[in-house]
Amino acid sequence: MKLSNLKRAVYSIIVILTSSVIHASEHKEGAEDKKFDAKEMIMHHVKDAHAFHLFDWNGEPVALELPIILYNNGLTTFSSGEFHHDDSGSHIVEKDGNKYAKLHEKIYQLNAGETELKLNEEHHPENAFMPFDLSITRNVFMMWISVAVLLLVFITSARRYKNKDYQKSLGIAGFVEPLILFVRDEIARPMIGEKRYKRYMPYLLTVFFFIWINNIFGLIPILNGANLSGNIAFTMTLALFTFIITTFSGNKNYWKHIFWMPGVPVPMKIFLMPIELIGIFTKPISLMIRLFANITAGHIIILALMSLIFIFKSIAVAPVSVAFSLFITVIEIVVTAIQAYIFTILSALYFGMATEEEHH
Repeated sequence: MKLSNLKRAVYSIIVILTSSVIHASEHKEGAEDKKFDAKEMIMHHVKDAHAFHLFDWNGEPVALELPIILYNNGLTTFSSGEFHHDDSGSHIVEKDGNKYAKLHEKIYQLNAGETELKLNEEHHPENAFMPFDLSITRNVFMMWISVAVLLLVFITSARRYKNKDYQKSLGIAGFVEPLILFVRDEIARPMIGEKRYKRYMPYLLTVFFFIWINNIFGLIPILNGANLSGNIAFTMTLALFTFIITTFSGNKNYWKHIFWMPGVPVPMKIFLMPIELIGIFTKPISLMIRLFANITAGHIIILALMSLIFIFKSIAVAPVSVAFSLFITVIEIVVTAIQAYIFTILSALYFGMATEEEHH
């Protein structure tokens, strides 16, 4: 009997989720299996890395190796595959007269004369230092992919409208048009105002689609943890752009409400000034943490639920773990769009507050 499309989709998600965790649990040392470490497995999938693991073949991992680019008195480049998938710091790569080791996805350069990485009691290197790392990691690679996807989508849509085919807006253009109108009519116009919203539309559209696409990429298990939106540096950069635009867009009325609040007694003005000043910086910080925390938390919950199968070492736990993981995955699919919407609408709100005219 042929399965329906819905059943096939559910089955595929279950298989992918289970196989992803099974792969993380199959680390062997000699002839004996290592004890399953849920924390290590979860952090391995959540944090950034220098390669995409695709699958195992005859017990050996097959991966898309990304380039490592280091700078310390000169530029050094080589493939991350030269570490042979070793993340413990035991495998040493020698390039341009320098020796390098990879420990917890960080590249260390050994001091002159050292032949192996030595760790202290806190498991930190004591005979090596970190050179300036410009490597292409999973997150960087997926950011480039998302930029390419955005360019493809919007250039294709723009060409259709340029050729006046908007009355037959099908395909990509038909999908993008209502989303653009949604950002314009439901976010930009109400939050910024009819007179000023157009100048901020390019940024709001870019942020909305950029975050949304990267959130979707973060849900694809085969990408093995390319979780760009769950990287604090990524969310910090986006929040920084919102902060800069808000600051430079601020008019006289905006700064007056911060430094000398109108309509209140002078003692209260002095009391409110530092609070409002701190608020300038807490707004972008809240944007940064909200996006990072929500996206990362979803991934951690799914991996933690799947880990229960291997922690209890019982197939009886599998139906419960898979069912709850599938439920959280569905929620995460919704959250990908919600978080893009929240970041965009709050950015528009800050722009509207900065450009609002004084009321008489």
